[in-house]
Amino acid sequence: MLTACSEAESTDARQSAAESVKEITGPPACTATARLIPSCGAWWGIAPEVFTGAPVDQALHGAEARMDATADVVHVYHRGSELFPTKAEIRLARDPARPRLLMINWKPSLDHTWAEIADGALDDRIERLARHVRRTFPERFFLTLHHEPENDVDTASDSGMRAGDYAAMFRHVVLTLRAEGVRNAVMVMTYMGAPNWAAEPWFEDLYPGDDVVDWVAMDPYADDRVQDFDGLVNKTRKEYPGWTGFYRWMQARFPGKPVMVAEWGVFERPSDRAFKRAFFESVRAQIKRYPQIKALIYFDSPQAPRGDTSFDSDSAADRAFNALARDPYFRSTPVPRP
Repeated sequence: MLTACSEAESTDARQSAAESVKEITGPPACTATARLIPSCGAWWGIAPEVFTGAPVDQALHGAEARMDATADVVHVYHRGSELFPTKAEIRLARDPARPRLLMINWKPSLDHTWAEIADGALDDRIERLARHVRRTFPERFFLTLHHEPENDVDTASDSGMRAGDYAAMFRHVVLTLRAEGVRNAVMVMTYMGAPNWAAEPWFEDLYPGDDVVDWVAMDPYADDRVQDFDGLVNKTRKEYPGWTGFYRWMQARFPGKPVMVAEWGVFERPSDRAFKRAFFESVRAQIKRYPQIKALIYFDSPQAPRGDTSFDSDSAADRAFNALARDPYFRSTPVPRP
C-alpha cells in the first residue's frame, strides 16, 4: 500500500512550487527546502578517504583536490557516546568560501539492543547529544541512525533486534532529540539496497514512520552483478523474481520523499580495468532518469571491506569521475549558507 505524504512533505511541495515561480520571475532560481531538498538537480557528496586514518578535514580537502571539485555533502560516521558535529566537521560546514552539508551517520550503541534503546536505556546519552547540538550547531544537517540495519536483524522473539525493534529504536531516538530541542536534524532512513534483504518477510517492518523520516536512502555498490548506474539503483536477482529494484520500490512506497544514495562505490575489476571509467560515465548519462534521487554520495576508500572504491585508481576513471563531479546537474542548487 502506498504511503501518504506527511504534512511536512506537503509543505516542502508548496515551497518547491513557490521556488519554481522564482525560476521564472528571477533569482534565486534554485534553492533548498526546509528538509534540504534541492529544487534543481541533486546534491553531490562524498565520504572521503574512508579507512585511511586521515582526519575528516584533511580527507575531504584531499578528496576534493583529487576530484577537482567541491562537495555539497560530506558523509561522516560516529558511534556510541561520541558527540557530533565535531569542531572539524563544523569548520567544514561553515567554510566561508564553500559551505557544506553534513550527513552524520550514527550508531547509538554497539552493546545495547534496539529494543533496549527504544525502552530508554540510552536516554542520558541522547539528551547529552541534544545539548551539544543545541549549543554548537543550529544549522540543518542530515542524520541517519544505525544505517543498513537489514543484516543486523535477528528474528528470535527475545533478541531485541527484530525489524520492529529497529523501527521503535529509530522513532524513540528521533522523538527524544526533538523533545530536547533538536529540530534541525533532517532524518534519513538508510537501507542496504540489496534484493536478498528486501525479499525477507520482515523487511517492511523496518520502516519507522513518515513522521520521523524525511529522506529515504540506499547504499548500493557496483559488484560483479552490476554493469551501470541503472543496474546499481535497481539491482535485481533471478532468485528473487518479485523484486524489481530498490529505486522502483522507493518510488512506489515513498512517492513524496526524496531519495538519497547515501553510499555508492565502484569496486576494481582486475579483468576489466576500464570498468570504473565506463561506470562513472553511465552515472552521468543516466542520473536524470531518476528525478527522485536528490543526493548522490560516493564512498571513497582504497580499502573498503569488499575492495578498492577510490575513484582515481587509474587516470581514465579519475577523468570520468571528475567530469561527473563537475556536471551542471550537481552544481545547480547552492548549499544554504550558515
